[in-house]
Amino acid sequence: MRVPNTCSYLYLKFRISLALFPLLVLPHGYLASAENHSLDIQNSLTKYGSTLEDFFNAAIEYSPKLKIAESRLDVSSDRKRIAQGRLLPQISATANVSDNTFTNVSNPRPTGFTGERYSVQLSQVLFDWGAFSSRKQARLNADQAEAEYYYELALLLTDVADKYLNVLEAQDALSSIASELEAVKNQLEQIQSLYELQLTQVTDLYQAQASLASVQAEQLRLQSELRLSEVQLRSVSGIEVDKLFSLKRDIDIPTVDQNVQYWIEEARKNNQQILAQQFALESANERISERKGAYMPRVALIAQQQDSNVGFENIPQLRTDNTFFGVNISIPLYAGGSNKAAISEARNQFNIVENQLRQLELETRELVSSSYLLAQASQELTAAAQSLVDSTSVSAEAMQQGFELGTVTNVDVLNSLRDQYQAERELQRARYEQIKYTLILKRETGTLTNKDMIELGELFEENSSEL
Repeated sequence: MRVPNTCSYLYLKFRISLALFPLLVLPHGYLASAENHSLDIQNSLTKYGSTLEDFFNAAIEYSPKLKIAESRLDVSSDRKRIAQGRLLPQISATANVSDNTFTNVSNPRPTGFTGERYSVQLSQVLFDWGAFSSRKQARLNADQAEAEYYYELALLLTDVADKYLNVLEAQDALSSIASELEAVKNQLEQIQSLYELQLTQVTDLYQAQASLASVQAEQLRLQSELRLSEVQLRSVSGIEVDKLFSLKRDIDIPTVDQNVQYWIEEARKNNQQILAQQFALESANERISERKGAYMPRVALIAQQQDSNVGFENIPQLRTDNTFFGVNISIPLYAGGSNKAAISEARNQFNIVENQLRQLELETRELVSSSYLLAQASQELTAAAQSLVDSTSVSAEAMQQGFELGTVTNVDVLNSLRDQYQAERELQRARYEQIKYTLILKRETGTLTNKDMIELGELFEENSSEL
């Protein structure tokens, strides 16, 4: 089992651009550690971002969650090397120098000599079931950490995109409400003039004033939403929000093809969280095998070279040179029941991980299904909202002309204006939601690709409007 294709870790660390985004689509392999380039929080707040790429870059450097996942990845790589090293040849050297004296009963004058012992020993594991299992566990744990890292990365990037789109949606809504406010003010001025000429009733004037107050209140609410959206984007990226690029109006937003079962199957095969949990399950199974190794013999090859002139019981001897080759076999007999308990504990842990995997699969299936349905619904809503915008625009224009001719009332005009601008805001919301749910769907199915990110960047253009 392997982590699905994903981008190079170092590449991501130093250059996140729309051209580099093979997020989850390069071959699985070892991820090299990179230097830590943390942004100072206070300094980061002096930096500004306009494009989606700006915020992607900043968020990758800023995110504590991603740095935690990165550190876990480094730790797992270290543990893999440790486990492998325990099965490689072990070489040790010792040296001993002693000053010895002895006294003969017939000759009380003490006699002394210096003794030395030097040795070099080589040991090589031939059979150690527990150590072999530990090595496999370490590899599986490294694969798990890698999958978790890339899911955290994909989660961060889609979160940044979501927050970026929320700001744009709030800005568009404010622009729309400003236009509506201007239209209602113009209508109120007309009603005021007619009322002064006694050509309309006071109730019409009150109605226009009430409509103006309602639009002004909505404007205040949308201003608060914009400030909140900017705070959230700043919080996830660590940089200030400058004048953002806006979503192009005359573009076709990428749609979701295939049926829901197709996406569920993709998630089963490629979802990074599921893959990470599958690695964890394999590791838990190996842990059981490791614990069983406590009942098995351990076999090691031993080779030793020793050079010594240390005497025996303070009697100096001539220098000796010894070479030893042998096999060391250790057979466990009894450990007070601890080995049996350790195996039972490992089996129970396996059951926990197995049920965690099952729960994750169920949750992912639900999230994929809901994201698919919401993406499909937003696609349909976008088309319906566009038709509604076209019809309400024509209706509002006709109502205004009718009012000037005296064939429709002020209430009809105000209602048509409200319908027109609400339809515009609904269209904007649907377009943004279509993008959001499509990104979530592809993230959860592990199919977010270079092409997706390039297409996402092409949806935006420099904003020339002023709020």
